[in-house]
Amino acid sequence: MFNSLIDRYGLVGKMDKALGVLDAMESVGIEPDVVTYSTLVNGHFRNGRAEDGLTLFKEMSCKGAKPGTVTYGIVLDGLYRDGRIVDAKKMFDEMIKTGIAVSISIYRIILLGLCRNNCDREAIDLFQNLGAVNVKFDITIINTTINAMHKVQRKEEAKDLFAAISARGLVPNASTYGVMIINLLKDGAVEEANNMFLSMEKSGIVPSSRLINCIITMLLEKGEIAKAGEYLSKVDGKRISLEASTTSLMLSLF
Repeated sequence: MFNSLIDRYGLVGKMDKALGVLDAMESVGIEPDVVTYSTLVNGHFRNGRAEDGLTLFKEMSCKGAKPGTVTYGIVLDGLYRDGRIVDAKKMFDEMIKTGIAVSISIYRIILLGLCRNNCDREAIDLFQNLGAVNVKFDITIINTTINAMHKVQRKEEAKDLFAAISARGLVPNASTYGVMIINLLKDGAVEEANNMFLSMEKSGIVPSSRLINCIITMLLEKGEIAKAGEYLSKVDGKRISLEASTTSLMLSLF
């Protein structure tokens, strides 16, 4: 119950009240556990109080709540979101030294964090190094790496990685197709992007409203009015609707 209260206060940004719950726990003789501290650390990072989060993280072990994979993941994610690449690397090194097994979720956080901070080449190198030691990836990591490869103009590698998804025992999801389609459109490969979209539909994956709006906008900006019209026909006003920015662009063009 106390942990749930702390989590709720963290979600609405009331960290002082969350810390008050911690004090209440201790006052009635309930020892905070690793979940309590992890929730508090997460709340602090989520609400822009990284230093307070790090202080709590350091206090955990002293209070008998040894941080595990989840806690380290929270801190790593928070540091990357805060743009603190060096601190994140030190935290990862510390995690390794403590003997905690590195899960696929930790690698996912690191890869996403590197890409979020424009360290795409470093993310690709990490992906390839992990692949060389047969680390099993999930589709989110594949999507992240494909996007990173496009960002650094390693387009053929991105296409090869997409083509090899099934060989890895994975299935492309909506995000996979979205990453490929958007990057193909950025490169001006309109027909190839359209074929990718058709392939997505044939596989039974329903495009999101966001993807449709993004495709329409990019096609309009490239002067591909007829192609944009084909995607406009998919707008039904319910599941898929036009965003204000898309409508504004259409009005300015027509």
